[in-house]
Amino acid sequence: MSELVLGISAYYHDSAAAIVRDGVPAAAAQEERFSRKRHDSSFPAQAVGYCLDELGASLEDVSAVAYYEDPRLKFRRVLATLVGAAPTSVSSFSDTVPRWLGKGGKLRTLEVVRRELESLDRGAVPAIVARRHHESHAASAFFPSPYQSAAVLCVDGVGEWATTTLWHGRGSELTSLAEIRFPHSLGLLYSAFTYFCGFKVDSGEYKLMGLAPYGEPRYADLIRERLIDIKPDGSFHLDMRYFEYLRGHVMTGRAFEKLFDGPRREAEGPLTEREFDLAASVQQVTEEVMLGLARTARERTGESTLCLAGGVALNCVANGKIVDSGIFDELWIQPAAGDAGGALGAALAVAMERGAGRDHVGTGQDAMSGALLGPAFSDAQIADYLRSRGIPHHRLDPADLAGEVAAALADGKIIGWFQNRMEFGPRALGARSILGDPRDPAMQSAINLKTKFRESFRPFAPAVLAQDAKDYFDLSQESPYMLLVAQVAAAQQLPVTDSGATGIDLLHVQRSTIPAVTHVDCSARVQTVSAVGNPGYHELLSAFKARTGCPVLVNTSFNVRGEPIVNSPHDAYTCFMRTNIDMLAMGNFLLHKSEQPAWTEEGDWRTEIPLD
Repeated sequence: MSELVLGISAYYHDSAAAIVRDGVPAAAAQEERFSRKRHDSSFPAQAVGYCLDELGASLEDVSAVAYYEDPRLKFRRVLATLVGAAPTSVSSFSDTVPRWLGKGGKLRTLEVVRRELESLDRGAVPAIVARRHHESHAASAFFPSPYQSAAVLCVDGVGEWATTTLWHGRGSELTSLAEIRFPHSLGLLYSAFTYFCGFKVDSGEYKLMGLAPYGEPRYADLIRERLIDIKPDGSFHLDMRYFEYLRGHVMTGRAFEKLFDGPRREAEGPLTEREFDLAASVQQVTEEVMLGLARTARERTGESTLCLAGGVALNCVANGKIVDSGIFDELWIQPAAGDAGGALGAALAVAMERGAGRDHVGTGQDAMSGALLGPAFSDAQIADYLRSRGIPHHRLDPADLAGEVAAALADGKIIGWFQNRMEFGPRALGARSILGDPRDPAMQSAINLKTKFRESFRPFAPAVLAQDAKDYFDLSQESPYMLLVAQVAAAQQLPVTDSGATGIDLLHVQRSTIPAVTHVDCSARVQTVSAVGNPGYHELLSAFKARTGCPVLVNTSFNVRGEPIVNSPHDAYTCFMRTNIDMLAMGNFLLHKSEQPAWTEEGDWRTEIPLD
């Protein structure tokens, strides 16, 4: 009988559940996709229920539950930090400690998890064990990877104490080699600039990365001189006089303001050259640290392949720099690299200890099933939904669906694409996606401003047929999880005259044959698509190529700003009707906006979705 291990991450941000069957990820999802609350941190009751249902299992069929971090060790760090920052931390102490020590407090997290699982009434709850935060990240990075052995690097804000760890993965074992400890954190350095530039911490870091190409790194030397001392091996030390996260509830204060030309930008305020340059500067420093750490990982392990996890591993620009450097022959990044992926990593760590194998190694494939580990909806389920609500629709054969959608895309239409199992992790990978024609210079603004209702500077990713990627991007390896940035190939670039444009106005300068997915520095966050991972998506790209000669599509997540990616047919239809998406392809059903009845809702839905 198969051995099942359930992994859980909860109570900080991006709660999730995952089930591993005989060492293979079988089901995983973030709670936000069910609750419709972005970055939901509550106990992932619905995600757990989904994982059990997907395998037809009860909790009695689960041999162990793995929690993604050690609450007791984390409390020691929190307490030591507050005491060390006294007396300026008095208010934080009075707010924080009761949340840890009270009845049902964080120190008793494993007891709370047990009670929550018992309340699901899904059978007797097995033993619950805690894994360390960075061990969970490392396990999520290495065990599903296609490598028999590899260097493993985990970089994030903070777990219990560790903020950066280096591991050596071999077979079914991980060996810890080195770590950097709180408060010295590359993730928190990046979050400090995210906060200072007016974005939300633990949410807006990707905006800061997207903003960086618009600026010049004129603050980079100042960051190196005052904020972070970077050693040749990539290790680093922060000067805590410039940060506030040890003492209070904010990231930066007056010292940071004096250093960087005034107060922080207010949320939703106008973006200025300062924010562009701050983003470019901290991005450059982050890349420098990551390259140093990668060199050390190669030297310490002797491995030619590298696995990455932790929130900083979602910095696809830095990942691309590692690939371009040639330090490693190949890079593999856990698609759910943040805390949600910790649920999967914790379960994998326990499974490997219990003797699970890694049978996928040697096949050339990883064990993540293209990150398509979430719920799927059959045509019968979709049909029931559509008919029960009287929603006009057309049912097509799969080949006809791909052809009709490709024709609509070539005609400038915006498509909602709802197929297959939902993605696990923050990226839409062709299961819950909004698609467009990358050749259309107006497509980026159309989707940003009129479909997703978000800032115009936010870039889109190109999805490209894997066999054609080299013709469009300077990428030396596949990038199935949209976690590598590469330059657009020279053959696709267009001559650009100096228009004198700066800042956001750089958006309007066409730089390539695929302008909707080309950033202002001629880079792109690439997703390579093969028939093995997602055949329906591959078929659509092939149909679009057959019609237009272009094997690339705009791919962005199927949601509006501040909303989680859609999960169910109801979520997809609601987003379709709230936006200017022209067509919705859901299973083998095609819905045309022009045929839909008028959409009405009580109240204004935009006020109900907090901005990200």
